[in-house]
Amino acid sequence: MPRVQYTDSDVALMARMMRAEAEGEGRLGMLMVGNVIVNRRKANCLDFEGLRTIPQVIFQVQGGNYSFEAVQKGNVFYNRARSVEKRLAKQTLDYWREHPSKFALWYFNPYAPCPPTWYDQPFSGQFKQHCYYEPKANTCESAYRW
Repeated sequence: MPRVQYTDSDVALMARMMRAEAEGEGRLGMLMVGNVIVNRRKANCLDFEGLRTIPQVIFQVQGGNYSFEAVQKGNVFYNRARSVEKRLAKQTLDYWREHPSKFALWYFNPYAPCPPTWYDQPFSGQFKQHCYYEPKANTCESAYRW
């Protein structure tokens, strides 16, 4: 049973996002970005309350901007998804979760050392250039459910 329900178009959209956000960090980096997308879809708390589909997560607007930089700036987000990214996206939708993105709802590249918190949320770890953050204890219990 997959972690969340999805369609083929969700897989392709997520694959484009994973490539745009983390292609330079290899397959594992793209899997971690995909995991954050799935975590946001599952969380239903904090900034991610009411998100019921993968497109709602990817095209979410917060503070007048898209939540993901790749959607804001375009970069390779508007390129077609390749088969390798589609396979990685399907993995995260179906079962994949690993540290430091296992429970993470946020990530970013600070171009410097990772700060200990991001918008008051604790640092969970780093992979290459991306810092990952998970919700504070007792603020989003659904983020910690499989």
